[in-house]
Amino acid sequence: MPFSQFNIDAFRWINDLGKQNPSLNPMMVFVAEYMLYALVLGVLIYWFTRNNKNRMMIIQGGLAFIVAEIIGKIVGQFYSHHQPFAVLPNVNQLVEHEIDNSFPSDHTILFFSICVSIWLVRKKEGWLWLMLAFCVAISRIWVGVHYPIDVVTGALVGIISALFVYWIAPKLSFIKRLLGLYERMEKHVIPVKNNSKDF
Repeated sequence: MPFSQFNIDAFRWINDLGKQNPSLNPMMVFVAEYMLYALVLGVLIYWFTRNNKNRMMIIQGGLAFIVAEIIGKIVGQFYSHHQPFAVLPNVNQLVEHEIDNSFPSDHTILFFSICVSIWLVRKKEGWLWLMLAFCVAISRIWVGVHYPIDVVTGALVGIISALFVYWIAPKLSFIKRLLGLYERMEKHVIPVKNNSKDF
């Protein structure tokens, strides 16, 4: 079976689940569209615990996302296709989306680059973040805006970028200097008496 046909068949199998189980559609739409806010909230909570380990983790996640996005844009120059709902008939499209290059999935790149960065530092709850990233990836297929190849590639790019930044970040001393400068400025704005060493 040609790979492109396998990709379409895998898309159909997941997307058709929404037709077979319409009661799950609102939940999948919520995950696909609004879990981004949960990710942002989690990042802010980690950051404002004012814990150095958490802050370095968030910085690494942000850098991983930037690296992943650059890689994703480069990859998208070599291979591209429109969203499934714009090409295939009878797609169960549950959200509005502009028609452009859907390869790779930006949502998946974002979630995997940041969630893997969290998992690398905080294994205990990191598994929950990985599950969230996986659910978002599946939901983007379920609602009809991405093929499996889009989210698989996005996940791989995000994972590789997170691992690369996790390895290289400790070698970049300017990051610690910038964080130290920020924290000194922050203490003048929001004084703190007891800075927890762990969270």
